[in-house]
Amino acid sequence: MFLALAIAAAAALYSSVGHGGASAYIALMALAGLAPEEIRPAALVLNILVAGLGAFRYLRAGRFDWKVFWPFAVTAIPAAFLTGGIDVPPHIYRPLLAFALAAAALRYLLWPQIDAVKPSAAPRKVVALPAGAALGALAGLTGIGGGVYLSPLLVFAGWADPQRATGIAACFIVVNSLAGLAGRASSLLALPAFLPWFAIAACVGALIGTSLSLKALNKAGVLRVLGVVLGVAAVALVS
Repeated sequence: MFLALAIAAAAALYSSVGHGGASAYIALMALAGLAPEEIRPAALVLNILVAGLGAFRYLRAGRFDWKVFWPFAVTAIPAAFLTGGIDVPPHIYRPLLAFALAAAALRYLLWPQIDAVKPSAAPRKVVALPAGAALGALAGLTGIGGGVYLSPLLVFAGWADPQRATGIAACFIVVNSLAGLAGRASSLLALPAFLPWFAIAACVGALIGTSLSLKALNKAGVLRVLGVVLGVAAVALVS
């Protein structure tokens, strides 16, 4: 019960910025003592549910930009599929990712207005296509959807404003998580029997988080919450 409540809270926080929350679910399930072979596929399933609900709601609200999304997604999907079955020792990638996420978290917690007001424009395809492949590969290797890497990049580079970045990130997470899960389809056999309860909790949390984002968060507010999310993700990676 406590784990389900914690998953709901994580889903509410992450979905408010278009993320699925896989990094938080992985940390929470590890703390609860779930077997490692259960954690990664379960986190991806929850990620797909939360990000999928977020994508639906943000698309309906117009918080999306197809011109920005598709060049990243078209190369990220095969990269996530190919790397989804590769096991990389956590001590190799976790410290570097945690440092990068912590730096971005600090920026958006302390100076959100810098990126909240600057103009945005879609990136050139020569930049977006390889960037999408890199993000997809990273998503497959780490077992999360990749939105935690994409949305700060979109905002920092001026490729999308904070609110549109939520919808872009949510859609990106859905396609990457599906590709990563397909890349390790055999892991679905290890899903915990009580996953449906976690799924219900995650969906309730996602409804709360997306409603908060749509009704109460302006661009600077989205970035402040994004800073919190990135900080939580950084801590989860090194815990």
